[in-house]
Amino acid sequence: MQATAALIEQRLLLEFTLDEKLLCERLFARADRMPADAMLAVDRRGRVVQLNAAAERLLTVRRPSGGQTLRDELRPVVEAALKRGDGRPEGYEQTIGSRALGGQLRIVTLPVLRDRRPIGAVVVLPLGEPGRVANPGPRMRTENLALREEVDQSSMFEEIVGASPSLRAVLTSVAQVAPTNSTVLITGETGTGKELVARAIHKRSPRARRAFVSVNCAAIPSTLIASELFGHEKGAFTGALERRAGRFELADGGTIFLDEVGDLPSDTQLALLRFLQEREFERVGGNRSIRVDVRVIAATNRDLNAAMGAGAFRSDLFYRLNVFPIEMPPLRERPEDIPLLAAYFVDRYARKAGKTIENIDERTLEIFQTYGWPGNIRELQNVIERFVIICESETFAIDESWLRRETPKPPQPVQSFAGDLAAHERERIETALAASGGRVAGPSGAAAKLGIPGSTLDSKIRTLGIRKERFKGG
Repeated sequence: MQATAALIEQRLLLEFTLDEKLLCERLFARADRMPADAMLAVDRRGRVVQLNAAAERLLTVRRPSGGQTLRDELRPVVEAALKRGDGRPEGYEQTIGSRALGGQLRIVTLPVLRDRRPIGAVVVLPLGEPGRVANPGPRMRTENLALREEVDQSSMFEEIVGASPSLRAVLTSVAQVAPTNSTVLITGETGTGKELVARAIHKRSPRARRAFVSVNCAAIPSTLIASELFGHEKGAFTGALERRAGRFELADGGTIFLDEVGDLPSDTQLALLRFLQEREFERVGGNRSIRVDVRVIAATNRDLNAAMGAGAFRSDLFYRLNVFPIEMPPLRERPEDIPLLAAYFVDRYARKAGKTIENIDERTLEIFQTYGWPGNIRELQNVIERFVIICESETFAIDESWLRRETPKPPQPVQSFAGDLAAHERERIETALAASGGRVAGPSGAAAKLGIPGSTLDSKIRTLGIRKERFKGG
């Protein structure tokens, strides 16, 4: 059945995810400059997923009298290397008597690991001349160690599945910016995988062994976001019973990911701008500057250009964040990735549910590829998890009525958001001024109640045209 064959092919591809296949391409490009070396990549079942021209010629060689091919002879060697795992970083070398080639053959096997478990291997045949054992020497061990360094990076994009041109462009950008300390701004619709890309950048950076701290700026109340990010001193505001370190301090030496950065209130935008400019900040209620070494990766699904035009987002902060922009493509623009993603999620949730699902119904794949996916990959993931739960057979099929075909409502204009934000800020500030009798500074002043510096509150009072005198004596 065509759909079954397609699923088998997809699972074969998924054994080596996109970054691992890109890794193989780099290794094979190197081998093509050394034509005597044959190279192939196999999955954990020994199936060949990629090979260069030299390996392709050799794998079909069979002695005139019949018998095993070189592929047959390699299988037990690879299986033994996979069982041993990552014990030797330069790979495992073994010399066998090859009946297929009619002589001695040296084989180097480098297991490809994901989460410390072998999922396959890259096999190098440093042949020199077929039938002769090449001199290993220090050069080959050095080359093997270099290959191992690249193989060890192969799980960097383990959760990012797909091979479409738009996704490849994103991953190329990730590979380019990850080794630097540059600030990155990831944009795209909700559910497109912005945090996965941020984690991939961190994992591939020199900061990979340090903390990756993720903050959803939209999920934290605007009155608390400043102290959440930058910390606060004891007594800075009501309820601040002790000094507390913020997320930036926790991320020192690592990376902080500011998701939905477009939802930050204006006073916190100003504090973030100061950090990006000077690499220092003050805790709420404090007067001492704190320096930390933190890389900032921000993400948003808002149109920040429109937000800047409406006054809801600072243009100077935007330009500080937008050093290296990455735009995530929506799923509807990646239809060729949907079968791979579907197979990936079906396999994940079937294992989680303890079920065996061998096939994906062909009609289901057609429905998936023609549906608009307004919720993007997150919606696809949720739909598949739901149907895996109720699936009673080995064929995955969906009820089309579960996919909402109505046109999603357009997002509210940014101007409305900006107006609502200003009105909300005015209300909060006036409430705090009324409670503090018009005082701004001091332990019982409005700034302390709001958890922001007094100078920031004075600036906002002027911007919003609030007359604090009318609250005195209240």
